[in-house]
Parts: sequence; C-alpha cells; structure tokens
Amino acid sequence: MKPSPGVQCLLMALLLCIFFVACKSSETSSTTPIHNESSAVPATGDSLVEGTIGEASTLIPLLATDSSSHAVAGQIYNGLVKYDKNLNIVGDLAESFDISPDGLVITFHLHRSVKWHDGAPLTSKDVLYTYQVTIDPKTPTAYAEDFKQVKTITAPDSYTIRVTYKSPFAPALASWGVNILPAHLLEGKDITKSPLARNPVGTGPYRFVEWVSGQKIVLEANKDYFEGRPYIDRFIYRIIPDSSTMYMELKAGGIDLMNLTPVQYARQTAAKSFTSRFNKYRYPSSNYLYMGYNLRHPLFGDKRIRQAMTAAINKDELIQGVLFGMGQKAHGPIVPGRWAYNPAVKDIGYNPKHAIELLAQAGWKEKNSDGILVKNGTPFKFTILTNQGNQQRLMTAQIVQQRLRQVGIDVKIRVVEWAAFLKEFINKGNFEVVMLAWSISQDPDMYDIWHSSKNKPGELNFIGFNNPEVDRLLIEGRNTFDIEKRKKAYFRIQDILAEEQPYTFLYVPDALPVVSARIRGVEPAPAGIGHNQNRWYVPKNEQVY
Repeated sequence: MKPSPGVQCLLMALLLCIFFVACKSSETSSTTPIHNESSAVPATGDSLVEGTIGEASTLIPLLATDSSSHAVAGQIYNGLVKYDKNLNIVGDLAESFDISPDGLVITFHLHRSVKWHDGAPLTSKDVLYTYQVTIDPKTPTAYAEDFKQVKTITAPDSYTIRVTYKSPFAPALASWGVNILPAHLLEGKDITKSPLARNPVGTGPYRFVEWVSGQKIVLEANKDYFEGRPYIDRFIYRIIPDSSTMYMELKAGGIDLMNLTPVQYARQTAAKSFTSRFNKYRYPSSNYLYMGYNLRHPLFGDKRIRQAMTAAINKDELIQGVLFGMGQKAHGPIVPGRWAYNPAVKDIGYNPKHAIELLAQAGWKEKNSDGILVKNGTPFKFTILTNQGNQQRLMTAQIVQQRLRQVGIDVKIRVVEWAAFLKEFINKGNFEVVMLAWSISQDPDMYDIWHSSKNKPGELNFIGFNNPEVDRLLIEGRNTFDIEKRKKAYFRIQDILAEEQPYTFLYVPDALPVVSARIRGVEPAPAGIGHNQNRWYVPKNEQVY
C-alpha cells in the first residue's frame, strides 16, 4: 500500500501493487468507443502522455514509498511474478515457477533472453542482489519484512532461484513481484547514492530517457523487450499538480490519460465534443481514503477522541457530495468485495450527539465564546494535512472541517506539495492529522502498515500505531496457508481497528480513468485497464507525435 498524490495514491502499499487493480470483479462502464477496434491495425509509433499530480521521489523502487515513483518504475522494471488481467499471479521475469507441496520452497526459472537496458543479461545474480540489499539493515526501505521470512535463497545456476521459507508465509509468491535491480550497476555501492535514482536501468517495456524536475519524465519503448516491444514509442509522465489544470490539458490534447475526478466524470464529460475524442471508464478501485491520527500527539492518545471524530463525520455525505455517489463507505483497511473483508465489522456510524458525549468523557466539556471546546484553558484545535493538487481530498477535508466545527472542534487545513509532504511531514512524523489514501494489494497482509515494529522514519506505520493483539494477528495471518485461519485473523484485526479508530476510514472511490480515443487496445478487466498497456497502440493514420 502506498500514499500517493492522486486517487490512486499512496504509499505503496505497498507498492507491490503498481498495477491498476480493482477491488472485485470489474463492473466496467465506458463511453462507447467511437472507433471500430476490429478495423484498426496495430502499429508502432506515437506517444502516450499521462498526467500525474505527484512527482516521483526516486526511480529506485526499493527506496520509494509513493505511488508516483512506483507508477514510473513499473514501466522500467519487472518482478519475478505479476498479476494478470484476472488478478492471478503469473510469471514475469520468471518463465515459470514451482512450489513444493508444503509451500515452503519456491523455485523460479528465469527467462533466458532478458537483457537490462544497457545490454547486460539478467541472471539469478540480480535476484540474489535484490534480496540481499532489501534485507540489509543499512538500506532505508519499507519492504524488508517479507524477505526476512526467507530461510535460504540459492541460485543453482544462472537462471534458477530457489527460495526456502522458515515457516508457512502466505504472501510469499506475491512478494516476488518486487522490482528486480541490476546487480552489475549496484553491487558493492551505496544504493542511497546511486545515480539510478534519477537515471534508472531496468528490464521493463520502457527505457528511461529524461527527467525534467517539476515537468515530465520521458520513457521510450524497449525494442528488445522479452515479451515484445510496446507498440507506443514513448510514454511521457507530465507532472501537473492540479486536477483542474490537468483536465484542461486533456481537453486541449496535451495529455492522453488521466484519472477524472467525480465531478469531471459526472458533469463535465458527457458532451459529444468530449465523448467523440475520449473513452472513460469506471470500476471499483483498490484505494481507500482515511484520516490518520498521529498517535504520539497528546490530543489523539485517547481512543474516545478518535471515536468522537468518526462519529462526527457523515460518510454518506462525503460519498454523495465529493464522489457524486461513485464510491462506497470504508469501514477498515480491507475494501468491500475482498475475501478478507469483514462485513460484520462494527464501525462507528454518524452520530454527532454520541461524538459530543465521547468528547465530554475525555474531559472536553466546556466551550469558549467561539463555540470551541476547551480543556484546562486550551482550545481543541488541530490541522489536517493533505497533499497539493487533489481536489477530492481538499473537498473531503473541508466537509470534515465543517462537521467537526459543529461538535466544537476547530480544524485548519494545510495543503502541501507532494514531495515536501512526504519528506518533511510524513516521514518525520511532523503532523497532527493527515488525509491520505492507501492503494492495497490483492493479498490482505498489512504487516508493514499496522505492525508496531514498522514505525521508524520512512516506514509505513507513520502514525505510530501499537497494539499487541494486532501484532500477533498480523503474524498469524501471514504465517498460514489456511484461508479460514487467515480470514479469522483479518476479521479480528478489522474489529480492533474499528474500536481503536487509529484512522477514520472514510470511503473507497471508484476508479475513473479516461483515455484518448485514438489509443486502441484498451481492455477493461478485473485488474482495471492498465494490465495490457504494452499492447495499446495508435493506428498509423491517427498518430499525432
């Protein structure tokens, strides 16, 4: 899971999810494509320009915790495995893999024709290096824990990797979707000072060309890609830190792909002048928006305060007012439709009277002349921190601000540019309340976000949550292959989080991507629309770049 700038945001989550994943079977709707796909002939050429609110922080994915970085890295690198369009795990750099009957040994057989973008061959040495640098305590990464479960890793030959686990580890296979790094360029060097952060070398469908800070990242098709070169010659990420400006650029032809806001989807894209030029899609996303409380802050150490916050917020109002009905309420860290989702979780409903009672129990009973609660002469006030350019989050924060004001809480809103938001505030724990989103992977393992050991700077439990029972359940849930035992653990975790309210879980928005109609081959599926991006193309007579 990962915090991210767009609705697709977030910190990784972790990040292992760099695919457009949907939270259940894709209920896809789109405008009727105005070109006949069957009459179009796939052709190479042209460019695809995607608008992104946030700028990448680094293009070494092991060091990144934001979705902007992972989106770009996902075009440059590969893992040993990946999710297919139906969300099944299939080989990627691994041509095939074998799992022992007890589930403790995975043997990966690498493709023999894969080359790094500089021409060096991919071998098992690269996989060994990636594993070793990930678990190295000197590497500042949020993703080491999955690989600490490995008992031994060996390379019987240059194209075989054998991984043995100490005990059953349910996310084992999926964890090898991690991007494999080039040993010949990194081994023996300090990865945190590597030039690959700004000039990466991968094995993926696109090669790095240039990065103009604050403006764009340019990639070009890898003509030697082992799965066949992408049809589209260039993939360009344009950094536009405002969704309204990005939409204007879309209509002007400056970008070809973006995520629409609900108001754009519902009210600004119905005219024929738009539908004749673009195809828009809608399906359940794998993201949830939340308000996260800094549990180290004296205001939020009392769970009654956090419960009161949730009781004061009308989630239905947010879904209608912000999402135009295109989403559903979030009750915890598992989105509805997943096998680990607890439909009976007792989340706190909208009840301002109950919020006032809880605040009074916590000692916030008196109000000053401005109607703000005071305790020992101190008014109840705090700041919600969120990232620049995401109008949806800003609108949500503004509605929350109004609702909390009605129960006597003075809330300010601060909007910060994405890179600074991560570096200066999130990673340093320098906030009171954040409004962010997580993009969650298919496996329900959430150790990196909720385990008490993952609260160091740069890691994902940045609110400082610490619950011994949750710690135990997280380990139980990942250390068994029995799905019923896993489900029992994750159901209980959701119950605890609903009681503790370290986050106010707000909503799960629908994904609303829009793509220029000249781009063909877009295939909606349970994994969203990005699963076959390498096969997107533009007919020769419609190419514009």
